[in-house]
Amino acid sequence: MARIHVALRPSLQRGSSVCRLRVSTGPCLTVHRLARSPCMAVRQGGLSIKPLFIHGPAPGYRMALCVVLSFVMMLSSRIAGDDWMASVRTQLSTLVSPIQWLVSMPGKGVSWASVSLSSQTSLIDQNRQLSDELLEKKVRLQRMQTLEAENAQLRDLLKARPRRDIDYMMAELVMLDNDPYRQQMIIDRGEGDGAYIGQPVIDASGVAGKVIEVSRFTSRVLLINDIQQAVPIQVVRNGLRFIVQGTGDPDGLQVLHVPNNADIRPGDLLVTSGLGGEFPAGYPVATISDVQNSTNGPFAQVDARSASHLERSRHFLMLFAHNLPDEALTQVRLSPAALSAVNMVLKQPGEVLHAR
Repeated sequence: MARIHVALRPSLQRGSSVCRLRVSTGPCLTVHRLARSPCMAVRQGGLSIKPLFIHGPAPGYRMALCVVLSFVMMLSSRIAGDDWMASVRTQLSTLVSPIQWLVSMPGKGVSWASVSLSSQTSLIDQNRQLSDELLEKKVRLQRMQTLEAENAQLRDLLKARPRRDIDYMMAELVMLDNDPYRQQMIIDRGEGDGAYIGQPVIDASGVAGKVIEVSRFTSRVLLINDIQQAVPIQVVRNGLRFIVQGTGDPDGLQVLHVPNNADIRPGDLLVTSGLGGEFPAGYPVATISDVQNSTNGPFAQVDARSASHLERSRHFLMLFAHNLPDEALTQVRLSPAALSAVNMVLKQPGEVLHAR
């Protein structure tokens, strides 16, 4: 099959702008405009056109580079220790914190827009509901003040050490970890605000988790339902103490090493016992949802639901409880009768919160 060769040549006569058209057959299609203008050619077939975008190395080389870098980082962590890698992670978290803040802005903007566009009727209903809740809280506060006075009297009679006040600061959710195998979140308080590793974090309903990593402006929190999280707890009804561990489910917890004959039942409220020195005593952790005694072992299967609402909470309190005395030092010195009396009072949290 013949191909067409087209050439446009200007006339050789001075001042003439007439072009001569020559058509012939050839191996390719070529369009030329000669004379004083630059040559323009379009070819199909033999001549290759340079790509507009230059590609990088082959995927195999990129994979090899990533593998080498991974081994270098692992060897560096092994040689220099975990502190070196922790400092690197802290610096990287500080660098990406502005990006995390920008990513969270659309959600905050949508929330602000929804509040701004709310109808007057819904605002009136919400105001009425908040007024009712405020009245209920005031009534409970009056009862709490009475219980605190009774608690102080009992501690004075038992010569027990008085509980210290707990400072706190507000924090807001920045982002949740999307890894299905890790239950973690990032909040907008960091080392510059006084946050520290191991700091307890609670929401309006109960214990949310503890801080495991701190950068300059943000903190990473290990949530209560993570499988690596374990919290010493106490049953409010009878004072029994156990350990609660996360299961990885959104609100699923498990009570460990509960004997089959233990006095524990669905509906029991579990609060922090204060043992371990991380979480202060008296804060809600979970509610027992199911108890199944084992026929093949000494321990029962006890499931619980987290008291905190991690799936919808955006505001949290970070407690400054690292200087509190261990509750075990107070309760070990008490007699069984005195311990029973104190456990009856411990049904309500005894700490007083003060904002920083």
